[in-house]
Amino acid sequence: MIQINELEKYYGSVKALRGISCTIEKGEVIGLLGPNGAGKTTLMKILTGYLQPTSGKATISGMDVCEHRLEIQKKIGYQPENAPLYQELTVQDFLMFMAKLRAVPKDKIMSRLQMSIERTGLKDMMTRVIGTLSKGYRQRVGLAQAIIHAPEILILDEPTNGLDPSQIVEIRGLIKNLAQESTVILSSHILSEVQVTCERILMVINGQLHLDSRIVDLDTGNVLSLQINNNDANKATSTMKKLPYIVKVTRFAGRGDYVIIRVQANSSHVDLGKNIFQLAKEADWDVRELRSESGDLEMMFREAMRV
Repeated sequence: MIQINELEKYYGSVKALRGISCTIEKGEVIGLLGPNGAGKTTLMKILTGYLQPTSGKATISGMDVCEHRLEIQKKIGYQPENAPLYQELTVQDFLMFMAKLRAVPKDKIMSRLQMSIERTGLKDMMTRVIGTLSKGYRQRVGLAQAIIHAPEILILDEPTNGLDPSQIVEIRGLIKNLAQESTVILSSHILSEVQVTCERILMVINGQLHLDSRIVDLDTGNVLSLQINNNDANKATSTMKKLPYIVKVTRFAGRGDYVIIRVQANSSHVDLGKNIFQLAKEADWDVRELRSESGDLEMMFREAMRV
């Protein structure tokens, strides 16, 4: 459904995105993970048509996001980090206004309004003025406007930012409910939030895609990572993939002359560290570091930030 190919975005001399490529299939729940300033919001704004890339291409349902911006925006529901709400309007008036802006047919406005209210738990807040609502309920209003037109894709930028623990649990459940009918891209820098809400993560650091993995594949038990010179990386990747006990070899960006290769074995009984160390020694690879991992998302995030 969403195809991203070598996407780059520069703000003057600042490189916000550096050659990001990935594919997102229909019905997936994607966690877009990374620290503040990593490029997550820039990527989402390109997908929603608010920004144009410096180079590269992104398509949604086969349509280029630059050439078919209005058609694509009809397919997308977007909640920015600080959802712009009309504070003086009631919840009902605001959502009806948004339905008209989204070109919902007149004969379907009331049914779409009822659907969005029920799914976001706003039934008792319909006549309340938005400016009087708690932050948690304002977040719900932001989600309601994002789904009022029944979008195929739902893009949420830090939807739980600033909420208390009970509100976070409520919004988390709401997102899982919404994911039953839409492809969801959830941006966050909160690791636990992504891990319990999403099926797959895209980790963006310093404008580069460092990791693309399903959540279930992270809990591996026998994983290590190598920081290896880029000149040796291709040969090392090819060699390790041929080993009978290796089930997955993933290469992602580093800094300078070094990249990271993550290696997963099919058994906890394999002495993966010893075997790969011996292989690197015999092949004379330029390896800066060889480190075991637990497969934990937080550890992987720290590793990526450390490079």
